[in-house]
Amino acid sequence: MTSTGQDSTTTRQRRSRHNPHSPPHDSSVTSKRGVKKGALLHSSPSLAEVKKKGRMKKLSQAAEQDLIVGLQGLDLNLEAKTLSGTGLVFDEQLNEFHCLWDDSFPECPERLHAIKEQLIQEGLVDRCVSFQARFAEKEELMLVHSLEYIDLMETTQYMNEGELRILADTYDSVYLHPNSYTCACLASGSVLRLVDAVLGNEIRNGMAIIRPPGHHAQHSLMDGYCMFNHVAVAARYAQKKHAIQRVLIVDWDVHHGQGTQFAFDQDPSVLYFSIHRYEQGRFWPHLKASNWSTIGFGRGQGYTINVPWNQVGMRDADYIAAFLHLLLPVALEFQPQLVLVAAGFDALQGDPKGEMAATPAGLAQLTHLLMGLAGGKLILSLEGGYNFRSLAEGVSASLHTLLGDPCPILESPGAPCRSAQASLSCALEALEPFWEVLVRSAETLEEDFLEEENVEKEEEGPWQPPALPILTWPVLQARTGLVYDQRMMGHYNLWDNYHPEMPQRVFRIMRRLEELGLAGRCLTLPTRPATDAELLTCHSAEYVGRLRATAKMKTRELHREAVRAGGLICFLLLPQVLNGAAVVRPPGHHAERDAACGFCFFNSVAVAARHAQAISGHALRILIVDWDVHHGNGTQHIFEEDPSVLYISLHRYDHGTFFPMGDEGASSQMGRAAGTGFTVNVAWNGPRVGDADYLAAWHRLVLPIAYEFNPELVLVSAGFDAARGDPLGGCQVSPEGYAHLTHLLMGLANGRIILILEGGYNLTSISESMAACTRSLLGDPPPLLTLARPPLSGALASITETIQVHRRYWRSLRVMKVEDKEGPSSSKSITRKVTPPAHRGSAVRMTAPDGNILDADTGKATSASSVEVSTPDQAKSETAVVALNQDQASDAATEGATLDQTIEAVGGAEVIQTPPALRTDSQTPPASSVQGATAQISPSKLTESLGTLDLNSEAQSPEEERLLGEAAEGQHRDHSMLIQSFGDHAVGDQVAFYAVTPLPWCPHLVAVGPIPESGLDVTQPCQDCGTLRENWVCLSCYQVYCGRYVSAHMLQHHGVSGHPLVLSYVDLSTWCYDCEAYVHHQALLDVKSLAHQNKFGEDMPHSH
Repeated sequence: MTSTGQDSTTTRQRRSRHNPHSPPHDSSVTSKRGVKKGALLHSSPSLAEVKKKGRMKKLSQAAEQDLIVGLQGLDLNLEAKTLSGTGLVFDEQLNEFHCLWDDSFPECPERLHAIKEQLIQEGLVDRCVSFQARFAEKEELMLVHSLEYIDLMETTQYMNEGELRILADTYDSVYLHPNSYTCACLASGSVLRLVDAVLGNEIRNGMAIIRPPGHHAQHSLMDGYCMFNHVAVAARYAQKKHAIQRVLIVDWDVHHGQGTQFAFDQDPSVLYFSIHRYEQGRFWPHLKASNWSTIGFGRGQGYTINVPWNQVGMRDADYIAAFLHLLLPVALEFQPQLVLVAAGFDALQGDPKGEMAATPAGLAQLTHLLMGLAGGKLILSLEGGYNFRSLAEGVSASLHTLLGDPCPILESPGAPCRSAQASLSCALEALEPFWEVLVRSAETLEEDFLEEENVEKEEEGPWQPPALPILTWPVLQARTGLVYDQRMMGHYNLWDNYHPEMPQRVFRIMRRLEELGLAGRCLTLPTRPATDAELLTCHSAEYVGRLRATAKMKTRELHREAVRAGGLICFLLLPQVLNGAAVVRPPGHHAERDAACGFCFFNSVAVAARHAQAISGHALRILIVDWDVHHGNGTQHIFEEDPSVLYISLHRYDHGTFFPMGDEGASSQMGRAAGTGFTVNVAWNGPRVGDADYLAAWHRLVLPIAYEFNPELVLVSAGFDAARGDPLGGCQVSPEGYAHLTHLLMGLANGRIILILEGGYNLTSISESMAACTRSLLGDPPPLLTLARPPLSGALASITETIQVHRRYWRSLRVMKVEDKEGPSSSKSITRKVTPPAHRGSAVRMTAPDGNILDADTGKATSASSVEVSTPDQAKSETAVVALNQDQASDAATEGATLDQTIEAVGGAEVIQTPPALRTDSQTPPASSVQGATAQISPSKLTESLGTLDLNSEAQSPEEERLLGEAAEGQHRDHSMLIQSFGDHAVGDQVAFYAVTPLPWCPHLVAVGPIPESGLDVTQPCQDCGTLRENWVCLSCYQVYCGRYVSAHMLQHHGVSGHPLVLSYVDLSTWCYDCEAYVHHQALLDVKSLAHQNKFGEDMPHSH
C-alpha cells in the first residue's frame, strides 16, 4: 500500500445539513468527471467552496489518522502468501495390528478400510497432498510420556499372545499386538509430519487417518484403545520445534479425552476443549474430571473446557451451539497459532458406542468454524468411530471441508435441546471469570421461562433420527462470481462535487481487487439492468415509473427530483458459481417500496431476494444480514410480514438519533403478522463499536438464529461504513474483522452467499474491507485477528436487549446461566465392570443389587452373610476397596483411575469405607490429575512380573473373555452395579465399591513430619478460604487447606512449599503429589490413627 489516504491528494469531506452522511472526495477524479459530464469548470474556486474545503479537511483529520494507525500493522499484499493444499496421511502399515483374542473388538483394521473406500470413491485422495507416515522418535514421545512407559510398550514387540493379554489386562479397555507399538509410533509420527508441513507452510491444513487412537493415553498409562497421545505429543512438538506459543486442542470424540486433559491441565499455553457424552459420570471413562466444573489448575485454570452431554441423542444443533457460545469466543481471545482436533466420529448417528445423532454434515460445520482460527492452520487426527458407514462419511465430509468445499446444508438443524443448554450454561458460568469475552451484560437476561402460550413447546422424549442423508458437493465452473460494470460510474451528483456517494467508491474497490490478484481469481459475471417485473416485486409501479422518467429530465428537474438513476441491479444467482460479490452503486437498503431514501433508489438486496425465490419456484428461505452502519429501513419494511426472509441488521441507533432516525431500528422491532420474530435489530447506542462487538453479536445472536432458521441463501447488505476510518460510522471494524464475519456466514446455505455493496465512504477502508471479504469468499482462511479489547459494555447491553426480545421466538437464544439441575439420581446406576484379577488368589467379593455377593474370580453369587473384606494383614496382595457416591465416581480413585478394573496390589492395601453422609461432593485429591491410580505398579515391575505369572492358569469363562471388549469405551448403562449397604450410615442409599490400589511405599515418606503436640483437628477449616468442605492436612507442616474442587488451596500450598504428602480429612486417604498416587504404608499409620480417633471417637480398625 503506497498511501493510507484515499489518494495522493488531500482527503476532503463535509457534512450536509440535509443528509447525515459526509463524504470523502477525490478532486482529481472530480475534475475528470466534470469534463466528462459537461459540468461548468471554474477557473478559481468561490469563497464558499474554499470555506467548505477547509471545513472538510479539518473534519477528516481525525478519521484519517485513525485509519492510518489502524492499517499500519495490516499486511495488505498477501496474494503471494496465500497457502493452499490439504495434507493427508493414510498409510496401510497402520492396519497391521488387531486384537488376537477377540475378532469382534471394535477398534479394528476394517475402520480404515471403510474410510479408504469412501475417499477413493469421492476422489478425495487425489485432491490432497499425500504424506508418508513416519516413525515418532522416543525423544518426541517423551514430550508427553515417560521413558519407562515407552520402553515397556517397546518390549511388547517381542511378547507372545499370552504375555500381551496379561499386560493388556492390567489396563482399561485395551488390547496389545506385536505390531501395536510400531503402529502407535507411526500414528504419532503421522500427526507430527502434518505439523511440520502446516507450520512449514507446505500446506494449509491436513488430516491424519490413523490408528490406534490416542486421546485417552496418559503419561505412563494405556487407556481406552490408546497407547500414545498423538495430539498431545503434536502440541508439545509444535511448541518445541516450531516455537509455537499457543495451541488449541479440540476433542469432539464422544468419549472424554482425559489423557489429553491431564497432560495440559496446569498449562496456559494449551487450551483444551472437549465435548463428550458424560451422563453425570455414568458413561466411560466415568470421571468427575470430565464434567464442566473441571477447568484446569494453577496457572492452567480456565484453559480446560468440558461440555458434558448428559443424555444420548444429541444433534448437530447441540454441537454447533457449544462451538458458537463457548469455543469460538474463547478461542478468538486465546489466539491459537495452531489448532489440533482429536477427531473421533463416534458421536455420529448410528455409532454403537456413542448413541448420539450428529451427522457428517454437522461435523463439516464444526470443521468450517475451526478453519477461521489460527490463520487456517488446522490438523484433524482420527480418534474413535465404530460404525463403518458413518465413520467413513464423517471423515469424508470433514476432508471435503478442509479442501474448501461448501458445508452441506443441515437436514434438521433446529436449536439445542434443554439438556444441552443446561450443560453449556454451566460451562459458561464456570469459565466466565477467566475469559473477558464471556462476560455477560450487566443487564442480565430475565429468568422468565416465558409464557407457555408464546413459546413453541420443545419436543420431549427420545428423538428418532432419520436415516443419514447422502451428501453431495456441487461441481462448479468457479467458486466466486464478481459483478462490476463501469456504467455504474455514470451516477453522480451534478450540483455537489463533495457528495459522499461518489463513483470512485466502486472504482477504487475494483482497482484494489485487481492489484491483489483477487479479481482474476473470480469469474466475472455479465450485468444487466433489472427489468420492471423484477423491480415491481419490491417497489410500486408508480415509483418505478417516476424514477424511470428521470433519465430524460434536465439538470434542474433532476435537482428537484434529487435522483439520477444510473445504477444497475446485478444478480449472482447463477448455477456456475458458489458465492459472489457485487461491487455496485448506488446502495439500496434504505429504499422503501415507494420512496428513495439515504442515497438509495432501488432496494438491490430486496429485489435479489425476490428474484431468487422466483427462480427457485418456492418460498426460498433467505437470510439477509445487513452490517451497514445505518439501519436498512427499506429492507426491513419490505419483508416485515414475510417468514421466508429473516432480516438481521446491526447498526448504529444512538437511541433513535442516528440516520435514518426514529424507532424503526430499535431492538423492539421484530416484524409483524406471520413475520413476527423474523426481523432482528442489534442497535448500537454509540460509536467505537469494533471487531469484538460484532463477533460477540455473531456468536451469541446472529449465528444461533441463522442456524436455527437454516437458510437456503444468504444475502449481505455489505456496507463498510462501520469500518475503521469511515467518517460517518465512527466505528472500528477492521478488514480482518469483516473477513471473519464473512467466513462464519459461509457455513450456512450450502455456502451460497452474496455480498452486495451498500455504504462506506472512506475509499481505503471500503477497498481493503471488500478485498478481505472477497478472500474469504474465495476460500482463503481469515487472517489472524487480534482483539484489542473485550466487547464494550454498551454493545453487550444492546446484544442482550435483542436476545431478550427474541428468546420467545428462537430457542437457540435460551442459553442462560442456570444451576446444574441434572445432578446424579440415586435411581440411576453407574456402569461398572470388574475385570478378572491377574491370577487366582486375589479375588474380591462385593455385594450385588440382589443382596448376594459377586465373586470377581468365579462370577458366581454367594450369600451376603459370607462377605469377607480382605485387609492388609490378611493378604499381602489384595485389592483395596473404596466407597463412592454416584457423583464421586472418579474422586477417590482419581481422575486417571481405571475404575472398571481390579488390579493386583503389590503390597498392603487399605480399606476405606466412608458413609455417604460423611462425604462431600468432591473426594478427588487437590493434586494435578492422576495418571492412572489403578495402574501405579511401575512399568518395570510389570515387565518383571510377566515371567512369574502362570500363563497356564485355569481358562477364563466366556463371560470373562468378553469383558475386555465390553469394558472398552461406551459401556451400556444397564449393566449391573456392584454395591453394598452401609447399614445405618447409608440412610437407605447404596454405595458402589470400586478397586483402587495405593502404593505400598513411596520415596517421599521421609517428608512426613512429627505430629504436632496439639494433635489433629479434622474439623479445622481451610487456612486460606475458611471452607469446611474437603480439607486436607499437609503431613510435613500440618497446615490445613481445601482440595482442588473447592478452591485448590492445598494444590497451591504444594506448589509453593514442595511438600509431597497430604492426608484427607474426609476419607483419611493419603495422597502423594510427586508420585501422583495414593500411598498406604506403616509410616502413615500413626497419623491416620490419630485422625480416625479425632473423627470417629474410636480407634482405627485393623491398624497394625
